[in-house]
Amino acid sequence: MSETFRDASGYADLRSYAAVGDGRTVALVARDGRIDWLPLPTMDGPPVFAALLDAENGGCIELCPVEPFTTTREYVAHTNVLTTTFSTASGSVRVTDALNTGVAGRLPWSELGRRVEGLSGTVAMRAAVRPGTCLNTVSPWVHRTTHGPVLRVDGLTLAVRTLGADAVEVGDQRIDITYTTTPGSRALLGLVATEREPLFLADPEDVDAGIDRTVANWRAWSEEFHWTGDFEAAVRRSALALKLLIHSPSGAMVAAATTSLPEDLAGGKNWDYRFAWVRDSAYALTALYRFGLREETHGAVSWLLGTIRRHGPEPRVCYTLDGGLTEGVHEPDVPGWRGVGPVQVGNAAADQLQLGVYGDLFSIVALGVENGNVLDADTGRVLAQIADTACDRWQQRDAGMWELHDPQHYTTSKLGCWQALTKAVELAEAGQIPGDPARWRAEAGRIRTWVEENAWDAERGAYLWYPGSDGLDCSILLHAISGFDRGERMSSTLDALRRELGAGPHLYRYTGMAAEEGVFLACSYWMVSALQLCGRGTEARSLMAELEGAANDVGMLAEMLDPADGAFLGNLPQALSHLALVNAAITLDEHQA
Repeated sequence: MSETFRDASGYADLRSYAAVGDGRTVALVARDGRIDWLPLPTMDGPPVFAALLDAENGGCIELCPVEPFTTTREYVAHTNVLTTTFSTASGSVRVTDALNTGVAGRLPWSELGRRVEGLSGTVAMRAAVRPGTCLNTVSPWVHRTTHGPVLRVDGLTLAVRTLGADAVEVGDQRIDITYTTTPGSRALLGLVATEREPLFLADPEDVDAGIDRTVANWRAWSEEFHWTGDFEAAVRRSALALKLLIHSPSGAMVAAATTSLPEDLAGGKNWDYRFAWVRDSAYALTALYRFGLREETHGAVSWLLGTIRRHGPEPRVCYTLDGGLTEGVHEPDVPGWRGVGPVQVGNAAADQLQLGVYGDLFSIVALGVENGNVLDADTGRVLAQIADTACDRWQQRDAGMWELHDPQHYTTSKLGCWQALTKAVELAEAGQIPGDPARWRAEAGRIRTWVEENAWDAERGAYLWYPGSDGLDCSILLHAISGFDRGERMSSTLDALRRELGAGPHLYRYTGMAAEEGVFLACSYWMVSALQLCGRGTEARSLMAELEGAANDVGMLAEMLDPADGAFLGNLPQALSHLALVNAAITLDEHQA
């Protein structure tokens, strides 16, 4: 009785990961109970456990039976606390994983709790805490103190806390623990950590109790989450996944919890997504407002507007989680997941011109106003200035939504400016931003005319990727959602996209990508929304039901998948995928015929 969990090099399938988090960082737990990814203390911090990208030197936290085993797992209902049940020939055991939170929110230190409960028989368990090299930049060591050994990795200090262990063996760079479970037994593997500050050695009993408190905290949050529409299980799990990706100290929404997981197994398409994109924030707020969540929406809007004012006047594509500017890209010398490199730290997208960001920004602000917020005077003036800039900029070539290195007059970039100016007019007429909206209204009209005359291909019945191109681009789906076109032209474009870019229920991002990467999961859910908004509700619901198999066993979505076998590709958990799912469900619910 056993399963194969990893390849010969020690890497697990990306589809095998579940996520736990505390509002600052996220741990990825494989089906065999091993934590292969855990940056500390924040998601964009040093990846002290990074076997996900370097099986040999990356570091991990192991916890599993000594003998061969099979596993089943699920989240504790309405939480981001994970349970994994290991079954062996001699018995069974349940491990409950949580990144603990405190009485008043997040703890001032990082605290991982792994509770080990015997269910049947007698099971020998082994555990190891093996810090890695932080992508080959440092070397960990064990430091012995009067309070016991601690692990040090550059500026990080970590300590292992245990209950019910048979033995604890302290090495030079790792700590190994053994347990034996019997029916009703209970033990603990805990880890506490800080960066460049003193480390509080929490009592193991308190770490264990923290798991129960964390369950209660997640359930309290879930009680404030309101959703009574269809696809409830998928929507609730996606909402919980998105909550993991909100950086609680700032309110920023991180695009994904990882870096450098490949979009193409041939290599070369590996990116660092541990930053906050304006685009993702816009889509997130649509969902969060609909769910009746107040703190997250206010925090996200305030963070974004404050960050733009600080670095403006023009919005950037993305920012660091604390509201700073990205500082270039470097490629550490590590192999990457299953040897597919390069591994990257940093993202160069912030330096690109992407005109769609104007529409994303104004949609966020307009949504906030619709939900009862009044803009402050400084923000109003900045937004009026940005609207004027959009009037001037929309005729330029840019990198498009997909951050390409071939500047073109991308259709959806123009429509991002159209969306921004349309919303700017609404905000001005509502008394939220200063200025005469006549120019914004007129320029929005010119953009519409440009798109209708230059981007429509009557012969193919579709909006083109850009004028003169024979390609199609799935980001046009967002402008059924924005309201630019929900008529015959858009409906015909949907058919062309499914015909030319489709792979089963899924879609490639744009023409040519079938040869380079997997299908892009967000596009599949955008298609659901677009079909519904174009009056094709039966097709939309059928597609949504077909997409239920896209997530893994615990409801997690990556950026992409291989349509041939469903294998995950790209970074995970991916905010845009979960956001697109949630917003598709909202669209189905709110626009029923």
